[in-house]
Amino acid sequence: MLTRRGLAALALAAPMARTARAQAWPDRPLRIVVPYGPGGSNDIAARLLAQHLGEALGQPAVVENRPGAQAILGTELVAKARPDGLTLLVAASGPIVFNPATDDRLPYDPLRDLAPISPLAAYPLVLLVPAESPHRTLAELLAFARANPARANYGSPAASFQLATELLNSRAGTRFTYVAYRGSVEVANAVAAGDLSMALLDAAPTAAPLAAGRVRALAVTGSQRLPGLPAVPSFAEAGFPEMPPGFWCGLFAPAGTPAGIVERLHAEVARLVATPGYRDRMAALQSQPLSTTPAAFSASIAQEITLWRGVAQAAGLRLER
Repeated sequence: MLTRRGLAALALAAPMARTARAQAWPDRPLRIVVPYGPGGSNDIAARLLAQHLGEALGQPAVVENRPGAQAILGTELVAKARPDGLTLLVAASGPIVFNPATDDRLPYDPLRDLAPISPLAAYPLVLLVPAESPHRTLAELLAFARANPARANYGSPAASFQLATELLNSRAGTRFTYVAYRGSVEVANAVAAGDLSMALLDAAPTAAPLAAGRVRALAVTGSQRLPGLPAVPSFAEAGFPEMPPGFWCGLFAPAGTPAGIVERLHAEVARLVATPGYRDRMAALQSQPLSTTPAAFSASIAQEITLWRGVAQAAGLRLER
C-alpha cells in the first residue's frame, strides 16, 4: 500500500524520468519523413537538416520519402508515431495549413497531433504574365480583369496555389477563372504560351522562363522584394500588404514529444539556418532561410489555418480524394 510519502516520491520521480530520457536522446538513428518525392525544395531542406543533425547529435538522421495523397500519407505517419523525438516530419504548408482548409476528413489534426519545432525556409510566390502581355503592372492586370472577367484566367497546380490566388481575387475584387494543371512547370509554360492571363507560383519553377524572357513577373508575395528579382515590386508595394509572404516548409515532431527534445531540435535548426552553406543552397532554390521559436511557429500555423479556411469557404473549394 502506497503511503503519502510514497506517492510524493512517485510524483517527483516521473518528471525526473522524463528528463533522463530527454538527456539520453537520441540513442538511436533519427528518421525524417518527407511527404513528397525526392529532389524537390522540401526534400533538399530535409537532407541538409539530416546532415546537420547527424553531425550535431552523434546519431545518423535518415530521410524517408513518403509521397502521396496531397502529402497526407507521410504527415499522418508522423502524427501517429511514438513521441520519442526519433521520428520527425519536414513538411510544407500544404498538409499543415491548406489541407485542413479544404478537407474535413483528414486523418490527423496538425494543431492537436503535431508539435511544431521551427520553419526551415520560406518560399515566396511570383505573379507571372505572358511576355507579350500588355499589362506592365499589377494594377493594370487587375483593372483588365475587373473590366473583362470572361477573358481573365489563372492556372494552378495544387489547392495551395489556388487558395492563394483566390485570396487575391477576393482582395482585388477580380474573378480570374481557375484552370487546373498538374505541376508548376506546366503552369509556367501555359502562361508563356498565352493560354493563361496569369499565375501565382513558387519562385523556383519561374526562374527558367523568366531568364528566357518567355514570361514577365509583376509582383512577389511579402513585404520585400526578392534578391533574385530586384526590379519586381512586392505585393505590399503594389497595394496588397495583406497577401501572405508565401509558402514555407518546417520541422515537426509528434505531439507529446518531450519539451527538452523540442528545444534541442529548435536550437539545431536555428544553427543550421544561420550557416552560409545552408543560406546559399536555399538562395539557389529561390527560397529564404527561416527559423522561429516553436511557440511562434505554432501561433502562425493556427492563424494560417483560420485564414485559408475562410478563403476556401468563400470560394467553395473542397479537396476531392
